[in-house]
Amino acid sequence: MNSSSEMTATETAPSPSPGLVTTTVTETERNDTLREVSDEEEEEKIRRQKKLEEALEAKSLRRIISAYLNYPEASEEDLKKWERSYRKLSPPHKALAPHYPMKFQRLRRCISANSSFIFNMLQTFEPPIDLSQDHDGCEDSNLECAHEKYTLDERHDSSCQPDLTNSCTYKEEIKHMLEPGVPIEVSFSSHDWLDSSLQTHVPLVDVDKVRCIIRNIVRDWAAEGQRERDECYKPILEELDSLFPDRQKESTPPACLVPGAGLGRLALEISCLGFISQGNEFSYYMMICSSFILNYTQVPGEWTIYPWIHSNCNSLSDNDQLRPICIPDIHPASAAITEGFSMCGGDFVEVYNESSHAGMWDAVVTCFFIDTAHNIIEYIETISKILKDGGVWINFGPLLYHFADTYGYGNEMSIELSLEDVKRVASHYGFEIEKERTVETTYTTNPRSMMQNRYYAAFWTMRKKCAVAA
Repeated sequence: MNSSSEMTATETAPSPSPGLVTTTVTETERNDTLREVSDEEEEEKIRRQKKLEEALEAKSLRRIISAYLNYPEASEEDLKKWERSYRKLSPPHKALAPHYPMKFQRLRRCISANSSFIFNMLQTFEPPIDLSQDHDGCEDSNLECAHEKYTLDERHDSSCQPDLTNSCTYKEEIKHMLEPGVPIEVSFSSHDWLDSSLQTHVPLVDVDKVRCIIRNIVRDWAAEGQRERDECYKPILEELDSLFPDRQKESTPPACLVPGAGLGRLALEISCLGFISQGNEFSYYMMICSSFILNYTQVPGEWTIYPWIHSNCNSLSDNDQLRPICIPDIHPASAAITEGFSMCGGDFVEVYNESSHAGMWDAVVTCFFIDTAHNIIEYIETISKILKDGGVWINFGPLLYHFADTYGYGNEMSIELSLEDVKRVASHYGFEIEKERTVETTYTTNPRSMMQNRYYAAFWTMRKKCAVAA
């Protein structure tokens, strides 16, 4: 009975108005279509943005590789300029410098040796991106602005800090590439990045950065750089050693991060102390070179370079200017590093602001680094975020803000705090100073030069006392 009643009710129930049903379906379809169009437009926007970023990355890396490859030609041009000046001397004046033609020959041999090192280094480098990709459709102005955005100033003496490239997009691939012990398989395809069609002539300022890298090699990987390492790295290593006296007894060694690791020597020395050590570096100039030294050098003193040949100024003698430097002074693979030593490529803030790093590090070591920031407050905030409560921040360096003098770029940000303000900001983010002093030092300075620029660097140990809300 109930069943019959229900059937009847179903059969006699009034149907919705046909016009109303039609209108509802049309509206739904229209909304679905609009959503689909909107999603497609958003996906296309994301795809175009990604393509632009990849093109910017490829352009920047091609430019850096071209700077390395242009080194011999640019050096030869300098040498020819010196020869032209010598030829302008009168015969009596030439007679007072009869050794100059022989010096020019020696300089060419030195340039050849440096070039050999560079080319062997580049042969081991496998770019993490396709450098032959087409970047048509990307605005040239965007490409140029990107290069400027990721460029650091030189330090105000004859040394420098290298270019930055937007490598954060590819940080995982770069991290894998730079890990000691991980082989780099070089694939020579039809679009090999050494192909001449992919090489370009670059401004001499780019080649100057290559010369800076050669001087940085002396600082990190030559016996002649030991004095600077003792002035800058030794206080840091001694402080870590005293702060973590029981690290060898722990089942898991303490973890130390080294932002701005450069060519990797400080990060390696920290690993040798018994820490899980990771170096972070944003410069492809640096990463290409550090990967070669860390992963491919076979014995101490394997390579001979001539880092001081590019300046005729302040030389005590020609032999000082043309003296050879053997690298590396140690074999990195035989340096008793702790398991877990690695180098990670990418922008410090972008890489380590990820939630996976929050409160994960026992120590952060910054050496000649914090003044490389557009916004030093952001650096300090990130350091606080990634340190464990009770973790330590050890800093060494000046406040020579790299973007302070970037004239002509109205949107270029540069926050230039005094040392007093830096310490006040650090206090806001939960840091308390335990030790502080000033250390006099140099940075990639030729020890036999008549000009020695020195820094009075701030050296401190701060401890993170409590978690601080963002």
